[in-house]
Amino acid sequence: MNYQESLKYLFSLGRELAAPTQAAAAKFDLENISTLAEALGHPEKKYRSVHIAGTNGKGSTAAFTESILRAAGIKTGLYTSPHLEKINERIRVNGGEISDEAFAETFTKIQTLIEELLAQGKLRAHPTFFEVVTALAFDHFAKASVEIAVFEVGLGGRLDATNIVIPEVSVITRVDFDHENFLGHSLREIAGEKAGIIKRGVPLVLAEQLPEARDTILRRAAELGAPVHEIEKEYRVEKFGTEDGCARAEAVETRSGEHFRVIPKLRGRFQLKNALSAMGITRMLKNRGASISKESIEAGITNAIWPGRIEKLQSNPDVYLDGAHNPSAARELAEFVKENYAGRNVTMLFAAMRDKAVDEIAGILFPLASEVIFTQPKISRAISAAQLADMAGEYAARFRVIPDAAAALEEALASTGPSDAVFVTGSLYLVGELRHYSKTRSRVAAL
Repeated sequence: MNYQESLKYLFSLGRELAAPTQAAAAKFDLENISTLAEALGHPEKKYRSVHIAGTNGKGSTAAFTESILRAAGIKTGLYTSPHLEKINERIRVNGGEISDEAFAETFTKIQTLIEELLAQGKLRAHPTFFEVVTALAFDHFAKASVEIAVFEVGLGGRLDATNIVIPEVSVITRVDFDHENFLGHSLREIAGEKAGIIKRGVPLVLAEQLPEARDTILRRAAELGAPVHEIEKEYRVEKFGTEDGCARAEAVETRSGEHFRVIPKLRGRFQLKNALSAMGITRMLKNRGASISKESIEAGITNAIWPGRIEKLQSNPDVYLDGAHNPSAARELAEFVKENYAGRNVTMLFAAMRDKAVDEIAGILFPLASEVIFTQPKISRAISAAQLADMAGEYAARFRVIPDAAAALEEALASTGPSDAVFVTGSLYLVGELRHYSKTRSRVAAL
């Protein structure tokens, strides 16, 4: 199959993520990905790995970690999800996306293998979209001879397809409410699913947690004899400030007393915590033999890129993309808006999927906006713009309904002054669609 044929077949498999709930465990488990990995010769065992779960911050933490490793001269793999514009974004070697040709070649190999396994009765059902892409990443990294691969969990942890890796370091970022229909309706249940990535004896780097989540995770780590390194105890932050919305700090490693300059380009105070988690991860890797200097850690944090998280597209007016699709992420965005745009007109373009906590997100974000424009990305799971207005319009001082996302952005720009700001938020699908549109728009304007 060529690249386009591969994508068509892949997306015909349905939704990206299986529903890894306790109730669905008999159907959705690690059997498919384990069978597929075995048939491929266990490519996931041919390099060292880092495995990252959590509700918020896992993508940024993965990006910081990979950037540090690359700065240290280590050949890296990075597997993340979802993508914003193109599926190739999910699979990177040394910062570069997998090529269309390599994607198609590896997909064809895996699909042929799946058909053989189905015919032999070794697979009960065709692997899901996410299982296939995960297997593709495993194999591509092995072929590229990466030294360390960083894997971000897709959803949950315990039953996620990435959870067959035996990592050098396991990581759990901040755990909060999201995907409750899949992961459970209490913080303990959700934390239990995230804690499912902990492996016996493998060190765990743990970001600051709410008490219920922390207790659940620590209990599971103790059961498995996994040493826990809590970031808030491992590092002390001094001389904290912000510049152009980016955190600036000096971090002191409590055990050694060593000082690090932490100056990420990623916006938002919360990115400091993600950077510290990445520092903790790479220090664990150094303890396990990886050659990672202080200079590599500092440079990797500074040079890390993670699109779609308070990403600035333009100035005058300022336009930001932020996929704040759960209440915890919305609170982080709200802090950024209050700190940087108090007293200025803020327009929010908002869309959401049907499984999201729209009321709670709206209550956090909309009081900060002069106007909200309800819109929708081109995906079937999106709530219609009109329905969003019915659900959440009461939280907005003023709102409009413009279903076409590109038209909504144009309307926002036309009615926004040069000193004001536009935030595209609520859905990563909306962020990806308008990120792509913005590039097209810029190219046309340059002609």
